[in-house]
Amino acid sequence: MKTRLLPALSLTLAAAFASLAYAEPAARMAGGMLVNTDGMTLYTFDRDAAGSGKSACNGPCAALWPPAMAAADAKPEGDFSILTRDDGSKQWAYKGKPVYTYSADKKAGDMTGDNFRDVWHVVK
Repeated sequence: MKTRLLPALSLTLAAAFASLAYAEPAARMAGGMLVNTDGMTLYTFDRDAAGSGKSACNGPCAALWPPAMAAADAKPEGDFSILTRDDGSKQWAYKGKPVYTYSADKKAGDMTGDNFRDVWHVVK
């Protein structure tokens, strides 16, 4: 009986350590658009300058358009970079542009903020 448990335990531990070695990406493409790890649509803001390392959406703007926050220890990967917001927190950027969710989107796949005031756009 003990010999059967050891191989199973070894495989379980190996799988657990393998999952720790690879961090989940900040976002992925789904249905032709970029979504966060919860499946919520990500947007860019025309007033953000690509590659500037800054977000133009702070205060009340960020309450309506929550930034896609990055953990303090997150690392840039591929097309994803990290910028420091005015308050010192970290935010994900895609191809140099900060990305945001929209507070009016209630479930994964919603994209009610696309072309909002002609300055907010779904990342495709």
